[in-house]
Amino acid sequence: MSSNREIATFAGGCFWCMVEPFDERPGIIDVVSGYTGGTVENPTYEQVCTNTTGHLEAVQITFDPTIMTYEQLVNTFWQQIDPTDPNGQFNDRGESYQTAIFYHNQEQRQIAEQSKQDLETSGKFSKPVVTEIIPAKTFYAAEVEHQDYYKKQSFHYQLYKKGSGREDFIKNNWQQKWDKNELKAKLTPIQYNVTQESGTETPYQNEYWDNEEEGIYIDIISKDVLFSSQDKFDAACGWPSFTKPVDNYQVTEKTDKTHGMIRTEVRSKNADSHLGHVFEDGPKEAGGLRYCMNSAAMKFIPKDKMADEGYGNYSYLFK
Repeated sequence: MSSNREIATFAGGCFWCMVEPFDERPGIIDVVSGYTGGTVENPTYEQVCTNTTGHLEAVQITFDPTIMTYEQLVNTFWQQIDPTDPNGQFNDRGESYQTAIFYHNQEQRQIAEQSKQDLETSGKFSKPVVTEIIPAKTFYAAEVEHQDYYKKQSFHYQLYKKGSGREDFIKNNWQQKWDKNELKAKLTPIQYNVTQESGTETPYQNEYWDNEEEGIYIDIISKDVLFSSQDKFDAACGWPSFTKPVDNYQVTEKTDKTHGMIRTEVRSKNADSHLGHVFEDGPKEAGGLRYCMNSAAMKFIPKDKMADEGYGNYSYLFK
């Protein structure tokens, strides 16, 4: 494997739900659903479901570590599972649904073990963290119908993710909680109104609508990276507009039926802040989307200040 291409393998219960969190993120080259950890060669889905093969449902991720680090992948993995459950995940019970991190080298092992230790000492869970960290074994790709299931069967996938209990567990245990009074004291009135009350700034009278400097835009609350100047364009609307987020994992979309309209609201994933809306009238050559954002929901970090602010790993955006 070249220096710009590594493999990570995670078992987090049903593999249908373990592709979406990693897929189409920056630095991710491929995500494959499959089976690993057992002794049966070339197992089938039906065999693995009998819990007699020793295999776990897993995903194998090929990634570029200069863009997406292994540590980031491990952190994302934890945020998809209940790491205290030794007998499966949510409604899926049995050996094949147990969780594990399969390391491919000693550096991965050290990162995973440190991450697990940090989780254990964080006090987030009252029960022990039981996810195993074990050497990688032969990985067998699952049948074609199980690949990219969240795309192929999106309606059933969403029902399953919700019905299994995974979606609510993630929301209740992994989404950060922010005290409204602390935010009110920390944010300016317009920042609070926009992020917490779904307000909208006045067009052409906000900080970044005409900012042409190179750099990144981060969530004013969580500090997660949201957008890049590389994807910013003049939409002649009076608000900062972008063709896409830096990392789709950091934003969520919801149907907004307020003000007598049906729109797609964009919110930040970890802070659950209102950011703005996304429309389908953006540049066609860049995908056709326009992420129309509020300046007050974001903080701009110039390119030459990114390393000092702790965002040096995003320098790839400007190469």
